[in-house]
Amino acid sequence: MAEPEAGRKRLGRGLAALIGDVAPEPAAASAEAGLGARRLPVAFIGPNPRNPRRSFVAEDLEALASSIRERGVVQPILVRPAAGGGHDRYEIVAGERRWRAAQMAGLHEVPVVVRELDDRTALEIAIIENVQRADLNAVEEAMGYERLIAEFDYAQGELAKIIGKSRSHVANTLRLLKLPDAVKAHLVAGRLTAGHARALVTAADPEGLAERIVAEGLTVRDAERLAAAPVAEAVRRIAPAAPPKDADTRALEKRIADRLGIAVAIAHKPTGAGEIKLRYSSLEQLDAVCRLLGEAG
Repeated sequence: MAEPEAGRKRLGRGLAALIGDVAPEPAAASAEAGLGARRLPVAFIGPNPRNPRRSFVAEDLEALASSIRERGVVQPILVRPAAGGGHDRYEIVAGERRWRAAQMAGLHEVPVVVRELDDRTALEIAIIENVQRADLNAVEEAMGYERLIAEFDYAQGELAKIIGKSRSHVANTLRLLKLPDAVKAHLVAGRLTAGHARALVTAADPEGLAERIVAEGLTVRDAERLAAAPVAEAVRRIAPAAPPKDADTRALEKRIADRLGIAVAIAHKPTGAGEIKLRYSSLEQLDAVCRLLGEAG
């Protein structure tokens, strides 16, 4: 049976409707008191297997863990009693990243808000929180929408109201799931943006065009133009194909990428000049790289 419309509008206003308003910079203790939170051992809490977010960048988690070591977990984690887990087992609804970082920081307890939520409401909240924070890549976002539609019979317009997005945004995001796996892998890794991917949905050869976009650093407008072009033109490189990279260059790319936690491409020219391209998929990744570069300086 569908929930009352008022309940869905309440969710659409965001997570604050369920766990209370969270001030931007409160002291941890006062924030917990204001939200009616309590503390639970991290061992009593487990991740939600239905969480739409699948990727957690190690550098981002370490940056958050550093902040938690200094100030604690400022915003409580939203949990619900785990099904069949006994009275002392809880499942995360929103805040898995904070839970992971708290463990990295060595915390044994974290502040939580416990709510009795059914599967549908828990999934709605998880998607809303991640979308509002821009924590999901476009593929994760699309998979979350698809699950709500498939499991709970949402119409696209109804779903759009709940998450605070336009119906066209929901429809265009869902279309990304039609892309080949190789293209979606570029999207998840941050080598392609959602704008690039939307253009590729209508391309005759999305994989070939995706490779060209990544190799040449093409803009979304370039991608849209080429998606409407014949296949041969779309996948042909503007410049002559570069020779294959030698093993030393590939090894150096990997070393830098492992250190910074983002995609790295090195283009070395016969003249001795060249360039290094760094691609980040979120502001958190950019902040993490800036911190690492600052420490190195």
